[in-house]
Amino acid sequence: MKRFYKEAGVAAGEGGFCVLLDGKPMRTPAKATLVVPTQALADAIAAEWASVPEKAEINAAHLPLTRLAATGIDRVVSRRNEVIADTAKYAGSDLLCYRATAPESLVKLQRDRWQPLLDWAAERHGARLVTAEGIGFVEQPEDAKARLREAVAAHGDLALSALYNLTHTAGSVVIALAVSDGRLDAAEAFQAAQTDELYQIDRWGDDPTAEKQREGVRQDIAAGARFLSLLENARMRG
Repeated sequence: MKRFYKEAGVAAGEGGFCVLLDGKPMRTPAKATLVVPTQALADAIAAEWASVPEKAEINAAHLPLTRLAATGIDRVVSRRNEVIADTAKYAGSDLLCYRATAPESLVKLQRDRWQPLLDWAAERHGARLVTAEGIGFVEQPEDAKARLREAVAAHGDLALSALYNLTHTAGSVVIALAVSDGRLDAAEAFQAAQTDELYQIDRWGDDPTAEKQREGVRQDIAAGARFLSLLENARMRG
């Protein structure tokens, strides 16, 4: 579908702020009105649509904030408990808990980059996860998993949409929660999630396929971090 509107804007509405295309409220794929709770986020979504060149194809990949908001409205609201469970289950197999045994340079890099995040989760959420060397599965304490589930469930529907995407992209609910809490910014979260991959690139070089995939990860993490930041910034102003 090509760009069919002349301008994108924002208006206050019931439940928050509507994104407008030529003065008409935008709708999600499920035909719900796209309403977000903060003007900061609505402005950013409108800016995504305003940046689409005239007569150009509308590419959903270039509308990451829109996609997260629509997912929150269309899917999270009606399947909230399922989304919480699908996000929180990563506490049982979090990326940060599985460490290399060699070489020592990678062992140290993982420890220096990941252990502070696990320590933060223990202090911030009372969830002390267990680490293991190698790929053998390690059973995590039930109380730690429960505490991280509580942290996930504390998010509103739209924030949960971003948290779900961050968790699946990073392979770590701890990284996602750290972004949500402001403990990590997008660049730091990307470094943490891609520690092993970036280490291998430093040693052996890169290839176009891996580079494209890694850039997709970077963009997804950046979108999720920005989405959560816009929600948080607006709440703070309110």
